[in-house]
This record gives sequence, structure tokens and C-alpha cells, in this order.
Amino acid sequence: MYKATPLLEKWIQENNDLVTKWKTDENVLRKDQRESNLRCFSLEFNKLLSKIQGAPLLAGVTQLELTVLYNASVFCIAMSEFSKVELLITNVMDKVLQISGCRPTPESSDYLLFWRKALEEAIKHTDLEHGIGQLFCLQWAIWLATQKYHIICETEKEISLFISNKNKKGELSESLLLVLEPKELIELLHVCTLIGKGAERFKDGQYLEALSDIEKATSYTAPRGVVAYTHLLLGSCFLQMKRPQMALTCFRRALETDGHCVSALYQSMLIYRQLGNKQAEIQALELLHSILNLTHSSECFTGDGLLISSELLLTNLSLKNILEVPSPLTVLHSLALQCVCHGRVSEGVEHYLDLFAILHTDEPIPHHINMEVPFLPRVTELYLEAGAAMLMVQRLADCIALCDEVVGTTLDLLPQRLVLEELSVGTEPSDPVVDQDDKGAMILCTGAANLLKGHCYIFLKDWKQATTHYTRCLDLLLRVRFKMKGCQPQIPSTDMVDKGGSKLFTLQRLKAFSLAGRGICFTQTDRLKEALRDLHLSLNAFPECLGAGLWCGEVLWRLKRRQEAASCWKKTWGFTSESPNEGVCVYLMEPPTDHMLNPVELQQRIEDLGFEEDING
Repeated sequence: MYKATPLLEKWIQENNDLVTKWKTDENVLRKDQRESNLRCFSLEFNKLLSKIQGAPLLAGVTQLELTVLYNASVFCIAMSEFSKVELLITNVMDKVLQISGCRPTPESSDYLLFWRKALEEAIKHTDLEHGIGQLFCLQWAIWLATQKYHIICETEKEISLFISNKNKKGELSESLLLVLEPKELIELLHVCTLIGKGAERFKDGQYLEALSDIEKATSYTAPRGVVAYTHLLLGSCFLQMKRPQMALTCFRRALETDGHCVSALYQSMLIYRQLGNKQAEIQALELLHSILNLTHSSECFTGDGLLISSELLLTNLSLKNILEVPSPLTVLHSLALQCVCHGRVSEGVEHYLDLFAILHTDEPIPHHINMEVPFLPRVTELYLEAGAAMLMVQRLADCIALCDEVVGTTLDLLPQRLVLEELSVGTEPSDPVVDQDDKGAMILCTGAANLLKGHCYIFLKDWKQATTHYTRCLDLLLRVRFKMKGCQPQIPSTDMVDKGGSKLFTLQRLKAFSLAGRGICFTQTDRLKEALRDLHLSLNAFPECLGAGLWCGEVLWRLKRRQEAASCWKKTWGFTSESPNEGVCVYLMEPPTDHMLNPVELQQRIEDLGFEEDING
């Protein structure tokens, strides 16, 4: 029967006390304390390791040294100190195995050869096998965390051999406590290896092979967060294979497995958007925002319960891209915008107000893109979107207040003249000049604010104020000249507009709607020749402008040019009504004019005109 010496017993007790203390502290660990606790325990185990290594060789000390090294290394790996762990393990095992009569000294960087020899010798020396096997688990974890899947594949034989003998323990090993049981770690390593390999194959477009790897991973016991990853990856593969319904099923399973797997919910939302299921998209956005807020407010550390976590092992870039989700503010903005665009305008308005309340709780946000909130538009653009939504629900005073805020913050910064360069058709985009880009955005945003104010005053039937703001918008737009790449600056025309997201596209719409609005105001004040001029100019800038077409017909009718009026109305009704889903900013959507012109009445006029012609003919 093996009996430990008093000194050895003292060290065993020190090791066990540290393990017990860690497991007690771990249960109440908070996220902000974790890093300091890891470092503290790593230091304590390394101190104990130094004492053991500095003492004379005693019976059983080798097993103890390997175990204490294992415990110390687990904390180092948890802090991503991989090189330090590899050096510690290599030095200790080189010494231990030389004492045991073998010399598997590694080449300068050939850890693969070293471990093959080490595991072969460990099986021959059963008293060392368990300790060396524990350290091999850590080396496997490091290979996995650093994405060295090719080395893991090359050691599959050794891994299988080690796994088959993993239950062997020496007498001393039974009395030594571990901060992380190798059996638990091995299961996680297997699953994460298959997930990592699957993610690599996913990145390379090998979706069937990736599916095979990930399906194998589901046969292992794993923390629910890791199981959710497998469903998430399966869904991503199906999505790339053009099977969106199968992808949705997998994403639903991921979310059912782990309610905090927000990536699955985000990917589902993107599928609903792709399929055109707007109500499902909005519901997914609502749930996503709710979960992100809960996760964001949580102070406790949430992991899979292991010191060496799945998050540490699954650092594959492809997987990170799949797991990435926007910030809560970005999701709230998407939710507000989609509600406005798809018939739930009142809800959208409330979401915009919530967004502004959050933005205004911290330091003032500058007009350029806030780098801490990726994908969120400029604040001025947010105000314009919200203003357009306010206009839709006829909260006119609120819309005017938001537009005044935009004008007030940009007016003094506007240039008197500006030339913007647009790419010619088929040209690849290059890096924009930031200064020019900002000035162009300022002019267009200020113009849009005046446009929205003009719309508000039309609703209020204040024709004079409406005319003033439409004219201000037009005056701003006249400051801008465009030049196609390699050409001279020129006043933009309809045939230059070739892409919906361009500044030229925005300028043309602003010009068309301002001219149409001013034309309506002139019509209401019986300035019919000026009205007809502006309405024709509006149609030149944007031929599909519904309001300009209908009101142009109205003016022609009042000028007794009834055949032309009827022709104008018929042509206008031939246009397909525009939908907000087509990528047009909500503040650049054409305002409704049904409250001013009744299409049924216009149709009746055309019928009466035809009847009169039949009688006269």
C-alpha cells in the first residue's frame, strides 16, 4: 500500500485547499471579478509548483507535480496564455520523462512529434499515464483555441488511444483534486473540435462536409450553449444551400435550446426579411431587442460552467461571423424603421422616441457616425426618419420640431458651393473623400428637413409657409453640382440617375418633391402658370412623381386644357405605386395627396369629358 510522506501530504493538502477555494468562489463569481480571480489562483498554483520542483525527488512527487502543473495551466489557458502553458508543460514533461528513462525532447517547434512520443511512453509507465494524459487534454485545448485543426487530425490515433485508457489512475491521483475534471473537458473538446472543423468547411463552401461534422457533434454530451451552436451552424449550412425553411427550423431549435442564442434569432430575422415576411421580421426584431437588453443588463458571468469554456475554444473566425449580432440600439432602429415602412407607423414612432431617449441619456453624439454603435445612421438621418413617421401619423408639430433640430445643427456648416463626384455606370466604388461626403450629406439632410416641413404646412393648409420651405430646399440643392468620374461638373439630369443609394438619386427626389409641393401651393393660391412650370420641372426631375402628375393634370384642367389634363392623369395612373420596401429612405417617400385630390372625382371628369366629346362628335 502506497503511503505519502508528511511533506508530500502537506503539498497535496495545499493543492486540494486551493481547488476547494476556487470552486467555492466560482459559484459567486461576477464577470468583473473573473480576470483578477483567475490571475490570483494561477499565481498560487505556480507558487506551489515551484516549491515541489525545488524539493528533493520524493516518492510520488512526479504525479503531484503533473497534477499541480495541470491545475496551474488550466488558469493560464482560461486567460489565453497559450505560449506560457506550452513552455511550462514541455519543460516539466521533458524532465519527468527523462527521469523515467526516455528522452522525447521536442524539436524547436514540433509539438506533434513530442506528444506522440510522450503518449507512447506514458502508456508504458502507468503511474505517469494519468498525469500526462491530463496535460495532453490541455495541449489539445490550445490547438483547438488556436485553430490548429490539422495537428488535431494528425493526432486522432493518439487521442483515441488515450481516451480508451482515460480511467486509469494511480493511488496518489485518487487523493488529488482538480479544478477541471478531464472527463468533462474531453467531451467539450470533442464537440468543439467538430464544430471548429465544420466552421472551417463552412467557410470554404463545403456545406455537405460541414453538415457531417456538425451532426457528429450532436452525439456528444455538451453544455446547452454549445448544443445551440451546433443547431446554429446546421441552419447556416442549410441557408447557404438555399433551404431557408430547414434553416429556420434549426435556428428555432437553437433558440429553444438556449434562450440567449441571439444569433439564431438574428439569422431567422434575416431569412424572414429575405422571404418578404415583414410581420414575422418585425416580431423577430422585437424579441431580439428584448433579449439583447436583458443580456446587456446582466451583471453575472454567464458561461458553460467550465474554466476552459466553449467560448475560448471556439475562436474560429467563420463561427464568430455567424455569431455576430448588431447592437441593441441598431436593432431598435431597424425595428422602428420596419414598423414605419410596413403599416405599423404608430409603433414605429414610439420606437424612435425610445431610441432618442437612450441616445440622449449619455454624452451628446456628434453628427458623424457613432463608432460605438455600428451600423446606426447619422443622428440627423434618424431625426429625419422619425420626422417622416410623425408626418405619416399627422403629429405635425413633432415633425416640425425634429426638422428644426436638423436645420439648426447644420445650417452654419453648409458650404455655398459643392461639387460631388458620382461614379459612372459600371465603375467600382473607391474610398470617398470624407470632407466632401460630410458636406454633401449636410446639404441633402438640411434640404430634406425643409421638404418635410413644407409637407407639414401643406397639411395645415398654410400655403405661404409651405412655399417658403420648399423654396429653401430648392435653393440648397442649387448649390450642388455633380460630375461623373472623368467629366466636367454639371447640373444633374434624370438620365444621370442610375442607383437608388446615391446622393444624386437623393437630390433628384428632393428636387422633384419640393417642386411638386410648391406647385400644389401655387395651384391653391391660383398662380396657375407658376404651378404648371414647377410641376413640369418636378416631372423632369422624377418622371414617376405621382403627386406632380395628378396636380399637373389639375392645373391643365383649370386652364381649360382638358384633353391634356385627361392624358396626364391616365399616364400618371399607369405608374406602379411605389413601395417603401424598395430601399428608399422613409423621408424621401412621396407624401400622400389623397386628402387634396380625389382620384374617383378625377376619373369621373375623364368619363364626363369623353361623354361630351361623343355628343359633340
